[in-house]
Amino acid sequence: MMQRVLSGLIAILLLTSCRENKLDVDISNINTEPLKVMRLEEDVFTIGQNNVDSVTEKILDRYGSFYDHYISTFLNRRGSRDSLYKPAIVNFTHDRDILGCYAQVKKYYTPELISEIEPELNNCVKRFKHHFPNRKLPKRLITCLTGWNYAWAYLDTSLVLGLDMYLGDTCVYYQMLKLPQYQTRYMNHNYIVPGLAFGWMVTEFDNSDSVVNTLLHHTIFYGKIYYAVNALLPQHHDTLLLNYSTIQFNYCQKYEKNLWSYFAEKNRLYENNIRGIHELIDPGPFTGVISKECPPRIAMWIGLQIVRSYMKNNDVTLEQLMAEKDLQKILNKSKYRP
Repeated sequence: MMQRVLSGLIAILLLTSCRENKLDVDISNINTEPLKVMRLEEDVFTIGQNNVDSVTEKILDRYGSFYDHYISTFLNRRGSRDSLYKPAIVNFTHDRDILGCYAQVKKYYTPELISEIEPELNNCVKRFKHHFPNRKLPKRLITCLTGWNYAWAYLDTSLVLGLDMYLGDTCVYYQMLKLPQYQTRYMNHNYIVPGLAFGWMVTEFDNSDSVVNTLLHHTIFYGKIYYAVNALLPQHHDTLLLNYSTIQFNYCQKYEKNLWSYFAEKNRLYENNIRGIHELIDPGPFTGVISKECPPRIAMWIGLQIVRSYMKNNDVTLEQLMAEKDLQKILNKSKYRP
């Protein structure tokens, strides 16, 4: 009898917790076109000394202007029509380290593994349509190698995934590049979908045109971005969304009141010292101005807590949140008091 009661209580708690997750919206009736998966790295590595023109034309037919943007980001050329394009692309596709990295990508990121990622991304698109019915949706997932330049991008309705940035923390090429452990720790397939969602939201709701440059601005802006990412991935834990370890996450939970005190005291939120702001929003092993135990990008974590409090205490949709430019209003109406 007692076992039945306990089982019933557990079931109720599970149901209650599900209902309390307001971001876990019903997307069963939302129709979107599945993302078209395009493996650009496979097309690029068919380029050789004697077929640059013909293969390039085929790639341009498939990928359009995206290909020119792609090669310009790491070949430092003005696109496929540049006079130095041919030797640059051949050098890239025949470079020993790039070829070795491509071999690892082919071995690890099989069609089967990519197909496991697709449902999550397609559900992200559905949730985005639910919250933002009038905005454009991604149409393609383009995988590629970027020469270890970037992990993700969102351009021209394409989610772009740099697979050479997700080969695991023991990848020999990361060691060769002397990438720090705090960075390589989350350069694996578990962080692909959160990374793509973050890159999409940062691009979709870009704030580069803002003339405001205070700690408050950056704190609330990134709080909104991470809240939107959480809306696209409601079942993902904050450790995956923020690239935090369990220890770092637990630190934030334990010292939330102290962390907020640091931001609130001495009008620190209204400082516009660029160096001081970057100490609180940049990646790194820790936030040194607070302590060696404090996780990096702590302003973003605080911002997420403020925005969550704002959404909890106000009848506001996600679309209205992202459109709200008065960040002081968000702070005031959040009633955030840890």
